[in-house]
Amino acid sequence: MKILFVSSEGLPFSKTGGLADVAEALPKALVQAGHDVGVVLPHYRGTKPSSIVISSLTVPMGAALRFPAVRIAEGADLHGVRYYFVDDPAYFDREKLYGDSNGDYADNGERFALFSRAAIEIAKNVFGAEVLHCHDWQSGLVPALLRSAYADDPALRSVPVIFTVHNLGYHGLFGRDILGRIGLPDELFSMDGVEFYGNVNYLKAGLIFSDYLTTVSRKYAQEIQTPEYGHGLEGVIRARADHLVGILNGVDYAAWSPEADKFIAAKYSATEMTGKQACKKDLLEQFKLPGDNLQRPIIGIVSRFADQKGFDLIAHIAVELLKEDVSIVALGTGDAKYENLFRELAAKLPGKVGVRVGFDNALAHKIEAGSDMFLMPSRYEPCGLNQIYSLKYATIPVVRATGGLDDTIEPFDAATGRGTGFKFSAYDGRALLGCIREALKVYNDSKSWRRLQANAMAKDYSWKASAGEYAKLYELARKSRITRAAGASN
Repeated sequence: MKILFVSSEGLPFSKTGGLADVAEALPKALVQAGHDVGVVLPHYRGTKPSSIVISSLTVPMGAALRFPAVRIAEGADLHGVRYYFVDDPAYFDREKLYGDSNGDYADNGERFALFSRAAIEIAKNVFGAEVLHCHDWQSGLVPALLRSAYADDPALRSVPVIFTVHNLGYHGLFGRDILGRIGLPDELFSMDGVEFYGNVNYLKAGLIFSDYLTTVSRKYAQEIQTPEYGHGLEGVIRARADHLVGILNGVDYAAWSPEADKFIAAKYSATEMTGKQACKKDLLEQFKLPGDNLQRPIIGIVSRFADQKGFDLIAHIAVELLKEDVSIVALGTGDAKYENLFRELAAKLPGKVGVRVGFDNALAHKIEAGSDMFLMPSRYEPCGLNQIYSLKYATIPVVRATGGLDDTIEPFDAATGRGTGFKFSAYDGRALLGCIREALKVYNDSKSWRRLQANAMAKDYSWKASAGEYAKLYELARKSRITRAAGASN
């Protein structure tokens, strides 16, 4: 099949979160399975495409045409995947992807409406897509436009859209007046369309108009149908439950494995673990923590510093946790109150706490390899990748039982020797602290800990199985759309 991904970010070109990892790894896995795959991305600052495939693409934006005209650039094939870039400097040549220190960019509605229209033109005139796979609100207008403005186009009538929700908490909400500016028909502004409490909701557009919906774990597919996790869209999702599938994200072990990792101090494997101690020593040096006690467990954190990631729980228990014989290293950026919390802890306890505010890919790998435990107490977590990386690095996850964290981590039972980590259910600081203490107890039993590490490293969450599930869904959607298109033309 010819499958075209539409994503607002994707490695190795752009990244703010896990979507970028998926937009790189899943297409690569599909190519390895024999499919023809392309990826459409915005041409952000710093991206260097190799050639221009459309020098002047006229894109309607409301009653006017976008001027100057948009260009479509093509990048070099990577792992057999073709990359296309929507080149509009006024919209995409900016320091950040979605916003700056003042908040989201005010013209995000227009930016990603143009991106969606350009992606459809690439699908039709450049790539010849048989399936479109769209991701999150930034591409939510693609299916809405296909079934409205492009509904009578014979080249696109039988092309299905798979829409993946990576995080339902981000909607893409804009005032009703955006409709006129982007050329979306007024009749779509209804409860059965893109209307959401008086605003236009790009995520809802994707949920309503796509052929099939997916999200990034089985548990999250269940959770988003409830008020607690549905962010006001649970009714929409329940109405489409028969076309909703939870497919767990995979990971790219070529990049995330201690046997091949180019960023870590020493390589190691399940049969030869000595390198992990060297990685632990290196990690302590990176954070300028004392290396005289390599037996003291290190708890690693690589995360966006936000309530969603459970940092309110961490803040609640931090002082009491640090009375234990542990060290904490944290890498990330986010809410100022949590950045400041870790800076203050590091200043008060310079021998036990290290923090680096920002994003550093190499350091993220070092934390995975050098830590003993990895902390992810998320309020909700659609899939999560770091807990899966941690398994391969024998860095035992301590997680809350939600979304993909619940799907991927099995509680360790010392009596049977089964399990891969530790998890708690109640969103409560005491429950988190109790879970960490349980992990510390097992850590102090070297035989049980080695068994637990072996269990973790044996898990295989590569993309091969997940890519196979997506391929089956693409074929199902394609057959269904062809049948519907044929019926409409009769």
